[in-house]
Amino acid sequence: MSDQGEEKYDGMLLAMAQQHQGGIKELLKTFFGFLHRKTDFFHGAAPGVPRQVILDTIKDYEEKADKKRKEVEKEKEEREKKLKEQREKQKKKEAEEFARVGAQQNKDDSSKIEEVTEEEANQILKEQEKNKSPEANKENTEKTNTAASKTEDSKDSDDEDEDAKGKMKPNLGNGADLDKYKWVQTLVDVDLYVPSGVGFPLKSKDVIVEFSQKRLKVGLKGHPPIIDDEIYNKVKVEECYWTLEDKKMIHIFLEKINKMEWWDKLVMSDQSINTKKVQPENSKLGDLDGETRSMVEKMMYDQRQKEMGKPTSEEQKKQDMLANFMKQHPEMDFSKAKFS
Repeated sequence: MSDQGEEKYDGMLLAMAQQHQGGIKELLKTFFGFLHRKTDFFHGAAPGVPRQVILDTIKDYEEKADKKRKEVEKEKEEREKKLKEQREKQKKKEAEEFARVGAQQNKDDSSKIEEVTEEEANQILKEQEKNKSPEANKENTEKTNTAASKTEDSKDSDDEDEDAKGKMKPNLGNGADLDKYKWVQTLVDVDLYVPSGVGFPLKSKDVIVEFSQKRLKVGLKGHPPIIDDEIYNKVKVEECYWTLEDKKMIHIFLEKINKMEWWDKLVMSDQSINTKKVQPENSKLGDLDGETRSMVEKMMYDQRQKEMGKPTSEEQKKQDMLANFMKQHPEMDFSKAKFS
């Protein structure tokens, strides 16, 4: 019988299973008791035949389970390989960009070297002598102290603003470094790194990782959970997975459903980060599909416009449409009109 043919009995068997508090063993006893009382499966066959039939059936499903296990492992390896390739590609891009910027900076610095005339050289020397005078040194010192004071005041103001909001500054990965774990994010996904906290090498069977769309549980068997809380926002469960790195670090990959927002925390009990301080990595936009990339670029543009007190793309569009309408209808008086 095919798997599809077996599924038509699932409702009935599930109802039976729910009535057996003793679990699978009790359910099997009920089934074999039925075969014993109502059929000749046991007493009508030669000795040993019923046992062999049962063992052969079990073997079939063990092979199916083994095949499924291998498929899951293969998919997991492929995802890990893909993730590693993406990270290597990103590192390469960052290295190339760093080299390009460095080369451009050297070029700009070298281009600033200019020849001066003898008259200009004498003028420079006079200026230098003038700056050496006590009066000039005092004036320069006062200017330096004033600038430093303004910078410190500005820094203190920013810090006070951060403290008032009770929010952390994001780490370099736009996430947070917390006491028990660290997480980083892009607009698309979240990477969570959880140290085991024990002094012995772990095996996969020692680790507990459970996730649903809105909840995450992480820990070790026989230990209190490290994380057991509601996730900040929904994740795509079928694309989430975890690996054990170096037998001591639990690495969990979560794919966001909403790819248009920055999370300000991993789980609801975490302290929030200030998402205004998030630094988007423009080079990663190339990894998105065309539609998502356009939406992300629009969102980033609108955010920059708001920070500068300028209209967003939608607001600008409305203003342009209004201006065009007014231009096409000069006979209409808009002086007393109110626009929101």
